[in-house]
Amino acid sequence: MKHLVIIGLVIPEPASTAAGHRMMQLIRLFSEADYKITFLTASNNLEFSEKIEIQKIEINNESFDKKIRNLNPDLVLFDRYVTEEQFGWRISENCPNALKIIDTEDLHFLREARRKAFVEKRTVENKDFVNEIFRREIASILRCDLSLIISEFEFQLLTEKFKINPDILFYMPFLTENIEENKTGFQKRKYFVSIGNFLHEPNWQTVLKLKSIWKNIRKQLPDAELHIYGAYSTEKVFQLHNEKEGFLVKGRAENVESLFKQYRVLLAPIPFGAGLKGKLWESMQFGLPNVTTSIGAEAMHKALPWNGFIKNSDDEFVEKAVELYQNEPAWNQANENAYVILNQVFDKKLYVKQFWEKLSDIENNLERHRTENYLCKILQHHQLNSTKYMSRWIEEKNKK
Repeated sequence: MKHLVIIGLVIPEPASTAAGHRMMQLIRLFSEADYKITFLTASNNLEFSEKIEIQKIEINNESFDKKIRNLNPDLVLFDRYVTEEQFGWRISENCPNALKIIDTEDLHFLREARRKAFVEKRTVENKDFVNEIFRREIASILRCDLSLIISEFEFQLLTEKFKINPDILFYMPFLTENIEENKTGFQKRKYFVSIGNFLHEPNWQTVLKLKSIWKNIRKQLPDAELHIYGAYSTEKVFQLHNEKEGFLVKGRAENVESLFKQYRVLLAPIPFGAGLKGKLWESMQFGLPNVTTSIGAEAMHKALPWNGFIKNSDDEFVEKAVELYQNEPAWNQANENAYVILNQVFDKKLYVKQFWEKLSDIENNLERHRTENYLCKILQHHQLNSTKYMSRWIEEKNKK
């Protein structure tokens, strides 16, 4: 039995974040292939986390070295680039033959570039991409044997714009199985909904946008309401609650499936971000058409018709939100589009066989794979002479 060690930035919270959903999908994927899985984390987010067996570790502590040697994994999966920065060099020193994989979740440097442009009220420029996060994230990708990329747009950005060798990348979006067409019809649903984890800045900005345009939707649909859900809602979020306006902040959603099957339209005017949007993927599964932006729909539907509307201007967004809410044939067509997208973009069967073939090829030719990825050796050298000794210095400081 092969042994996979996952080093988690946090304990997965699939009910709170798309990242938690993604991590649980990867855990199930390896479990189905009969891997022994050990989940290591320094995090303490227990209240809303998935009930999985975890082992605690410390950052900048030599106790990790002994633990990882005893575990002796065949593969190590890093949860985003920051865990590779913290523990990657220790894996290389203590388990040099372990295959190292990063699940990027999304490209953090891309999200940061778009955030900066959004704040400065301008379009993204090429110079925005090469920020501090870019240097760190690309270095982590190059140090590893394989990086999982959730967005086809981001895969192309890495390979075409930044010339990253596609041999060290694997495109794997959210994975959907047992795909069913929507069975909860238009007439059984009512109201608008929006959802998003409020630890994530784009979700807060999305709600602010909704607050500013909601009055224009309500003017045309005076009996409609917009219900806002999201994990880690703070006081500033609840201050937007206004029953008279039909703008209701509900807080954490306990079960997204049952929730989404109650509503008629999801609103997601996402202003910036990266990766795939979990709320939009789930809305396709649960028969909930949406209106979103080009950033929201990015890499989620190839060239297929969207399950709703994609609009970037406020006036067009409002117009299509009202239309989708009132027009039953358009709403039904949106759900038919969702079924096609799920089957042609997110069906698990499209990716799993190729993934295991990719892993097998790297494992069977690890020395050659690493030799051809010569930048890995250069960056390993520099990391082992910077990150390593900074960590060792912190260790000694903590002892004193």
